[in-house]
Amino acid sequence: MSKKLIVAIDGPAGSGKSTTAKLLANKLEYLYLDTGAMYRAITFLALKHNITGNEPEIVELLKRTEIELTYTDGVSKVFADKVDLSEEIRSQEVNSNVSEISKIKQIRQILVEKQRQIGALGGIVMEGRDIGTVVFPNADVKFFLTASIDERTKRRTKEMQEKGKHIPEDIVKENLLNRDKIDSSRKESPLQKAKDAIGVDTSSLSIDEQVNFIYKEIYKVVEQKRPHFEQDK
Repeated sequence: MSKKLIVAIDGPAGSGKSTTAKLLANKLEYLYLDTGAMYRAITFLALKHNITGNEPEIVELLKRTEIELTYTDGVSKVFADKVDLSEEIRSQEVNSNVSEISKIKQIRQILVEKQRQIGALGGIVMEGRDIGTVVFPNADVKFFLTASIDERTKRRTKEMQEKGKHIPEDIVKENLLNRDKIDSSRKESPLQKAKDAIGVDTSSLSIDEQVNFIYKEIYKVVEQKRPHFEQDK
């Protein structure tokens, strides 16, 4: 695959975006970018400074903070002013507040611009909630992952347990449903499937099956667009 593509993967929490996107990036030998980690980082910092209810202060905090994402040897990390927050941003408190912080217009504008700068050269798999609709509406290939709420609850609960955090399933489910509602109904960059995105229901698929399906779909799209790609050279 000679042309370096921009691959967009969107979907709600627990749909399998992160793991699938990481493995896909490895398979393609592309950069992987978890845009949600950026929103989680500013949410963690807002909680730390006790300013979650003050939008202007959150925006100013983001403006003076350098948020950096790295992906090395299959491990993604997020830093704020060189401080590793990779574990802290996955807390239940951040889970419960990130959708509210993410819907702030200026927060999205600042982070979307940063995401565009990172992905502009292609050769990247970006996952989030608005990659195919807002960040890169002209992405070469777009996917929208979904799964049943019960399956997403099961996955997220297991993920938390593996990190030593034992959260009751009913609380995890309530949090996911609340995030779905906020993400889908927010005014700025709502969670929605792009018209040209390929839908993938991951409810009954293994991670390997998800990755292989998406990988094959990418090659189908590349073959269909090959004349256009040749003109771009």
